[in-house]
Amino acid sequence: MNAIQAKLTKIGERFRLKGKFYAYSVLANGNINTTYSVKYRRFDGTVKSYVIQRINGYVFKNPAEIMENIEGVTEHIRSKVPKGKITLRFHHTEDGKNYCQDEDGHYWRVMNDVDSVTFNVCNDMDILRNAGKAFGEFQMQLSDYNAENLHVTIPDFHNTKKRLEKFFEDVEADPCGRVAEVMPEIDSIRSMRRFASKLTELQESGKVPLRVTHNDTKINNVLFDKKTGEPLVVIDLDTVMPGLAMHDFGDAIRFAANTAAEDEPDLTKVSLDLGKFKAFSEGFISQTAGALTDLEIGTMALGALTITIELASRFLDDYITGDKYFKTNYEGHNLVRARCQLKLAEDMWDKYEQMEQIVSSIAYKK
Repeated sequence: MNAIQAKLTKIGERFRLKGKFYAYSVLANGNINTTYSVKYRRFDGTVKSYVIQRINGYVFKNPAEIMENIEGVTEHIRSKVPKGKITLRFHHTEDGKNYCQDEDGHYWRVMNDVDSVTFNVCNDMDILRNAGKAFGEFQMQLSDYNAENLHVTIPDFHNTKKRLEKFFEDVEADPCGRVAEVMPEIDSIRSMRRFASKLTELQESGKVPLRVTHNDTKINNVLFDKKTGEPLVVIDLDTVMPGLAMHDFGDAIRFAANTAAEDEPDLTKVSLDLGKFKAFSEGFISQTAGALTDLEIGTMALGALTITIELASRFLDDYITGDKYFKTNYEGHNLVRARCQLKLAEDMWDKYEQMEQIVSSIAYKK
């Protein structure tokens, strides 16, 4: 038994998983937490799968608060969906907690393993429309959830204005001596700084409302039925907090409507696909239009551009400060990510009026 299997076996025991540990594999999706698919052979001979995840303590300083949020949100959703519909379920320890802490101080959780498929890059417009529907439905399921009951697990997570302030502070400090090599990227972010701060300013002035939002709406955070392509459940709830609907919409567009992966090194492959943009918009707005204000609908395109600029600055900031936040697969990975997002933001800027027209035509049936 290797060290990982021994650790996973201990975690399984804490969560009272039935049967005998059988096998495990590492799930590569996600830049933050460490995730495993584990199988247990039950006493009747059947094999049951679970997902065991170690929460990244560097990123999430208060894992217990995250899990309290998740408990409330998943129970609320479960109370609303029809019987038999798949929901995200977290296992509990003997003392009733949906997480445990190991001897090294790491936090762990166990959830149901849903037989499904995910997509990092997708060209199927029906799948993209269904992804939009899933995230829109998720937001509406929580529309009556009291946001005051949620811990703010990452303060100012999508406060683009503060994100950019921190970015330029780190540029000045240059802790790893990397700033000189990325001046073109820094200048690009500087040129878009004021525009990218507009949504934060609208929220600060009370012109757009805070809602319970997912805050990490990448398409690979939706599990789909392998045969029908229908959305099954939205996952990765670590960042569920009060937020802006336009940020949820925009982050999904940034990820799903890019013609390339978010870390594509060949920038000639990177652009905004307006067909994908329209498909996702149709799904998302079909679920949310009745609840959103005109200003929220009118700033959806701004949400997409804002989040893309914000993430570019976060990737570049992580590179400048020593690659501590996002998991990287090779040296310079965060710089590749930042350049990819900046290229996408530039293309969004060129297509901004078209994006606005598409949203308006869907929301108001023009």
